[in-house]
Amino acid sequence: MKKKGVVTMFGVSLLMAGGAALIAMSWMQEQNREHDSLAEAGQVVVAALQIPFGTTVQASDLKMLRLPPDSVPPGSFNDIENVVGRVSNQVIYAGEILHEGRVAEHLGGSALAALLDQGKRAMSVRVDDVVGVAGFLLPGNRVDVVSSKRNGSRDSVESKTVLRNLKVLAVDQIASQERDGPVIVRAVTLEVDPTQAETLVKATQEGKVQLTLRNPLDDEVPDLLATQRELLNVEPPRVRSEPTPQRTTVAQVQRRVTVIRGTEASTVNVRN
Repeated sequence: MKKKGVVTMFGVSLLMAGGAALIAMSWMQEQNREHDSLAEAGQVVVAALQIPFGTTVQASDLKMLRLPPDSVPPGSFNDIENVVGRVSNQVIYAGEILHEGRVAEHLGGSALAALLDQGKRAMSVRVDDVVGVAGFLLPGNRVDVVSSKRNGSRDSVESKTVLRNLKVLAVDQIASQERDGPVIVRAVTLEVDPTQAETLVKATQEGKVQLTLRNPLDDEVPDLLATQRELLNVEPPRVRSEPTPQRTTVAQVQRRVTVIRGTEASTVNVRN
């Protein structure tokens, strides 16, 4: 009887040990699956805090975030070192995934140069409290340029919009959008192409320029090529016309010839 009880307890112990082994094996397999899923998850660089416009990105501004592989957006960064030293061309908010289109590569010089689009130039315009829209201009705003000049008489003033939808790169020597209120500035730096730069220089030399602040949703840009040509005194190309062939008219001249036959005379008309 004693022997039978020992065998029974031994069998129960084996069953419990086997169950514990199965539970441990299942737990280890679950942990391995979670580890594999984390290893396969994508990593993206996100902003740890708000990064203002025109700021050189530092390592302390960034952090890493794990995402499922199919949730990683194209153009994102997977290494903080690939972002450090770049310049933000827009405001980047905390928790936002860093994208190639949001930060520009800084190849040296001032950070402002990295904000320029390809083929563009930075040009500063001297302003006052009126020209500078009462200090409400911020980097990243869009403006139009209105030129005014006097035509001979003191009371005759001509004004026209010579440039539209120009991007404000900096206000004075500040390229950041962080500001508590309007500040009177002395210079505004605009993004222009070479032709627009010539137009702007000519407008400032001939008279005065005024900046007008645009609605950011208003992206209509009329064709100002004719206005720029007129301001730069450049004549539009002329269409060469073919010469009109001249018609040659042959005049018919009539002559009279008198014919005498014996005692008779007659007149005959002759045409050339």
